Amino acid sequence: MNTVSTTSPAISKKAVVALLRGVNVGMSNPLQMGKLRGICGSLGLEDTVTYLQSGNAIFRTKDIDLAEIHKELETTIKAECGFESAIVLRTVAELEAIVAANPFAGRADINPGRLVVTFLFQDPGDAGRAAVPSVETYGEEVFALGRELYIYYVNGQGKTKLKERHLNKVLGTTGTSRNWNTVTGVLELARNLEAGVISPPK
Repeated sequence: MNTVSTTSPAISKKAVVALLRGVNVGMSNPLQMGKLRGICGSLGLEDTVTYLQSGNAIFRTKDIDLAEIHKELETTIKAECGFESAIVLRTVAELEAIVAANPFAGRADINPGRLVVTFLFQDPGDAGRAAVPSVETYGEEVFALGRELYIYYVNGQGKTKLKERHLNKVLGTTGTSRNWNTVTGVLELARNLEAGVISPPK
């Protein structure tokens, strides 16, 4: 999709990515992205852009207290939308590290639409990551690195027998997932926004 970008004056602000869990899934938890941008603006988060309809928002902030931003976003969404949506926040540097750590990089057999990153709500710790290989994956390839899971669904998510709840149990936490195309698309927007280039929502 072609977009026309404008450049905002360079100021000391960081771009942060917010990934919401479980919005606009079928008829559940409907949330228009315009509404999400408005919520971010009401909290003082600036220049918010969204990507797709699956709850991906990128904004700029001078506030480095991500825990407070996280709390305010979850609380405001519940108050204004009537449902709870757990949220993951990642900085541009963190997202760049996640992309750089891709264990499937360089493999010609990988379809990016079938590669999924699960952004975990908590760090599972060494014990949680070490327990992942004990889970029956039914042929899917799963790697636990840092606060993320990288899962390659060989035949696509719709045909998998892999049980997310089994992974959650050994990790001791849950998360929200995005396919590789979405991850890289969000990173591109976040890099641009941190540089002061503001693109229309996609």
